[in-house]
Amino acid sequence: MMADVKTETYAPGQHPDLPPPPGSTGWVGWLRANLFSSWTNSIFTLLGIWLTYGLVNSLIGWMLLDAVWHAGSRIDCQNAGTGACWAIIRVRIDQFTYGFYPTELQWRPNLAFVLMFVALAPILFDKTPMRRQMFWFSLAYPFIAAWLIRGGFGLEVVDTQSFGGFMLTLIVGVTGIVASLPIGILLALGRQSRLLSIRIICISFIELLRGVPLITLLFVASTMLNFFLPPGTTFNLLVRVLIMVTLFASVYIAEVIRGGLQAIPRGQYEAADALGLSYWRTTYLITLPQALKISIPGIVNTFIALYKDTTLVVIIGLLDPLGISKAVLADANWVGLSTETYLFVALFFFISCFAMSRYSIWLEKQLKTEH
Repeated sequence: MMADVKTETYAPGQHPDLPPPPGSTGWVGWLRANLFSSWTNSIFTLLGIWLTYGLVNSLIGWMLLDAVWHAGSRIDCQNAGTGACWAIIRVRIDQFTYGFYPTELQWRPNLAFVLMFVALAPILFDKTPMRRQMFWFSLAYPFIAAWLIRGGFGLEVVDTQSFGGFMLTLIVGVTGIVASLPIGILLALGRQSRLLSIRIICISFIELLRGVPLITLLFVASTMLNFFLPPGTTFNLLVRVLIMVTLFASVYIAEVIRGGLQAIPRGQYEAADALGLSYWRTTYLITLPQALKISIPGIVNTFIALYKDTTLVVIIGLLDPLGISKAVLADANWVGLSTETYLFVALFFFISCFAMSRYSIWLEKQLKTEH
């Protein structure tokens, strides 16, 4: 005998929402939908977990559990353990960080590094306290940093040949990034200018530098540039490198921003003309902000590429982290530890570039206006 089934009737549109089927929501539902949606997907998921476990287990053992942190040479590391010899980094950390900058003066680049974040805060974050007032410090910071690191006006002067390691990478990378953006904006606007002479100059400059590898420009900066200077004139090598890196990055920024300008609907320009706005007010208030917003991924991608290309300065004799690595590995006590050395340098670049990419994603979300 069948049991009576109790049913209820509801008016149209009044039926209560029923809970989702068990196992279709939460982390269980996510696993089923993404990792175990079919037999094939399940097999590849389990295979991936097995391979990842083996790789991570081996890396943790080599990098941390079996690693040697205190030793005086490679031989001591081999006698103390079978893992990575991080003692080479611990012993030479000052060289990796500052190059051959005098030890007693290292407080100066340290202070400049801290002040860099203070100067960048009002530029990168619109909710920075006293933002308008801090912009003045941001404008003055390049001169303050140059004074602290290089010296002069009461501070002991340090030869730029002593600059090296991560400090040199930050000097070249940050200078190139900060200086190339305004120059790139001007080049992008000049390339679309109605004045034929300005347009030809900007197009020629962009195409010339885009068609030449950065390493070639660095060689020009280090050797040939002196031939164009008056006899007896000395031009600091690091300054020449900074100029070339900045100009090289600016032409790529210009093309990225030009793409953003071309993506703006023609109606935006026509509306500005109807309001009687001048060219510069239209650019400042309407077109350029939209172009920069559109171009954020491309701009950050160019910055990251520039930051990594700073390692090319080792070709012309500047001791960036790769140059320091070669110098360290030339020591008979540490020869043969290239894996640990270059892995440490790679980790530095990964952290720096990953931070820039995450800021780019955050900024895009902050500026998102589509719903």
